Parts: sequence; C-alpha cells; structure tokens
Amino acid sequence: MTKPVTSIQDRLRAAPGQPDSAVRELLAVREIVHAFLTADRPEEVYQFALDRVSPLVGATLACVYLIDDGSELMRLAAVHNWPQRWAHVLGEMRVRLGHGPSGEAAAERRAIEVLDVFAEPAYEDWQEVARELGFRSFVALPLQTSQAVVGTVTFYFGLANAVTAENRQLMRMVADQMAATAEKARLIQDLQRANGALRESHATLERQYADLLEARRIKDEFLANISHELRTPLTAVIGYISLMQEGLAGPMNGEQRHTLEQVKDSSEQLLGLIADLLELTALKRGSVAASIADVDPRDPLRDAIAKASGRKAGVALEVQEPEDVPVMRSDRATLTKALRALIDNAFKFTHEGAVRASVRVAADRVLYTIADTGIGIPAEAQRLVFEEFRQVDGGLTREYGGPGLGLSLARRLARLLQGDVSVTSTPGAGSTFTLDVPLRFEAPQPS
Repeated sequence: MTKPVTSIQDRLRAAPGQPDSAVRELLAVREIVHAFLTADRPEEVYQFALDRVSPLVGATLACVYLIDDGSELMRLAAVHNWPQRWAHVLGEMRVRLGHGPSGEAAAERRAIEVLDVFAEPAYEDWQEVARELGFRSFVALPLQTSQAVVGTVTFYFGLANAVTAENRQLMRMVADQMAATAEKARLIQDLQRANGALRESHATLERQYADLLEARRIKDEFLANISHELRTPLTAVIGYISLMQEGLAGPMNGEQRHTLEQVKDSSEQLLGLIADLLELTALKRGSVAASIADVDPRDPLRDAIAKASGRKAGVALEVQEPEDVPVMRSDRATLTKALRALIDNAFKFTHEGAVRASVRVAADRVLYTIADTGIGIPAEAQRLVFEEFRQVDGGLTREYGGPGLGLSLARRLARLLQGDVSVTSTPGAGSTFTLDVPLRFEAPQPS
C-alpha cells in the first residue's frame, strides 16, 4: 500500500507540542535560505527576508543599509512597512558609518540594541522620529562576511523591551543570510567583470588574428604578383644574353664573354629565387598537388645531389645508400626539390669537413638525412630557421646572404607529401636535417 506524501510544512504542523510560532520561524528560515540560493538580485533577498521575518519577531518597521564601495556612507537597500509619506525620500536616504545605531553597528561590527528610546538619554534626539514612525525600541545588526562588513539590518519595535532571545537568534540568522547574499552578489559581479574582460580580450585577439591572416594573404598575393611580373622580363633578359653568347649580336672578346656569363649566372639565380617565391606562395595557398607514382627512394637523393650548388673546394660529399630498398609511392620531383634545398643549405654553411647525405627505410617511413660539419644552429634559433625570410643572423651585415627561403620551402614540400623536416644541431659542430616521409603516400579522403 502506497504511503501518503506529506510536505515539509505538513510535517512541521503535525509535530506534537510544536508551537505555531516555532513552525512559522522554521518555515521562514527555509524560505529565506531558498531565496538566498535562487535569487538573481540581492535586493530581492533583502526585501523578502524583511517582509517574512519582521511580522514573526513583532517588528513594526525594518530596513537594510549597504555600504557604497569606496565610501563612508550607507544607502538604503530595502525597507518594510515604512509610512507611505516617506516613500519619495527613501531612495535618497544615507547613513554615515559610525553615526546612529545603523552606522555604529556597521563601524563597530557589533549588534546595537536599544530597549526603550524614551528611557535612554543618549537617544534623546531620536525620540521625535520614534513618535512619528511609531517605534520605542530597535536592534541594529551588522551584515558581516568573512572579508568585511557590508551593511546593517535594523528592526524597529512598537513596544519597549520587545526583543526576546528567540527573536534575537532569528534576526541574527537573517543578518547572516543577508551578508552571505551580499558576498555572493560581489563574487558574481567580480565573475561577470572577469568574463566581460575575457570576452573583450577574446574579441580583440580574434580581430588581431583576422588582421594577421589578412596581412599574410596580402603579402602572399603581393609576392605572387610581383614574382610573376619579374619573371617575364627576367626570362627575356636571359634569352637575349644567350643570343649574345651565341654571337648573333656580333663578335665579342673574352672579357665581354666573361662579363656576360656572370650577368647570366646572376640572372638565373634571381630567376630561381622568383620560382621559389612562387612555389612557396602556391604551397601556402594549398594550390599545389602531389604527382604520385612508384619511386626508388634513392632516385630523389641522387637527383638532388646532381642539381645541388654552392659546394666549396674543401668540403667532401659523402653519400650512403642501401643496396636494396622497397619501392615507395610518392612524388619524385617534390622530394628532389626538398632534398636539394637541404643539401644547398648544408653546403652554404660548411667551409670545411664534409656534407653527408643518406637514405634509409624504417618500417613504413623513408628517412633522408643531410648532415654537415658547418657552423651549427643555436638551440633558441632552431625553431626559427624554417620560417620564410628568417636566418639565424638576420642583420644587414650578416656573413651569409640569401633570402631565407630554402628550409621553409623544404618543410612545406615535405608536408605536401605527408612528411616533415626536423633538425638537430650544436653550434660549431654542424647540423643534421632529417626529411621523413611515408613509404606510401595516402591520398586524403574527401570530407
């Protein structure tokens, strides 16, 4: 058989020997605590608590004062049963800390209780106000949190000596709940301010990020456009130089031929730089596709070595290849470009010793290693060398020239083939670059 369900109020009323006043006090406490937990605005709790508790303790009037931040004044936050003729001035009422019962309670952090205003000489000035408002005694309690006093709640009674021990306990509880409400409101306001500042900071970062992306887009677009514009006339210049070298523009002496050869070499270097810029821009835009086919892993390394430049007379080139390697599925031309950039970089920064190039297959990966005995790279600069237009020494008087595109291009080409380039280095002892790509390139699945 199902038992009937009874509410908390029903159980309290049904308790034998329980006085009605005690039941009402318990219900009031429950309602005030519930209001404290659920109210959005602290003023709602203050008003609710005054309206529920004042009749229980027999108070004729009641009010709550809160300390304004950074001020010595307390403003009226809630009232109970004040005469209507005072309504137009309630919003302007202020109490100074340390003045009057409410101000003293807050300043001294203790309850101020006056049993009979008309019997206390110290409160002679209050007698006229007491007659007008209809009270003879009052209790002012500080609203005190763990951090500070935030205000005062004051109950006014029509009779002298009207406060009982039970009423004092109930009023103290109400004061504690009001103080906790004020603390909760302060924490919520602090959290809201912090969230507001965080949202504003996040919006600022988003705007800055969007501006950065736009700046990069404009830079890449500029580089692509200017590179196209430069390549066309430069190609024509090289063509005319070739015609002159063939003697179609007339005979030349040896010195002229030598000078023309230097002009052509410089023009071809510049054309290569322009080609690198165009390819780097295309890679960043994602407009380059890999051409996948069966490849002997040794062939891209051989091609890169054959095309490498910048080798100095005192630098040996050592190549290590395995005798048998599995066939890989990748882009031979792209691998060759990436490896040539790494080999050219090794030759550029190595004055003596050797550059060692090797390839090996480990499980499902192909590892190309380019090691040198050059100047090396400091640890703090190793993450920067793969950024375009960056060098360890970026000054105008740097010893090693070049735009700083080779390593950036090598890494982007490797990533196009689902691989990467990493570096380990010790200043003065050389650097080792490893290009790591999968043995079999897997075409991305359409999303």
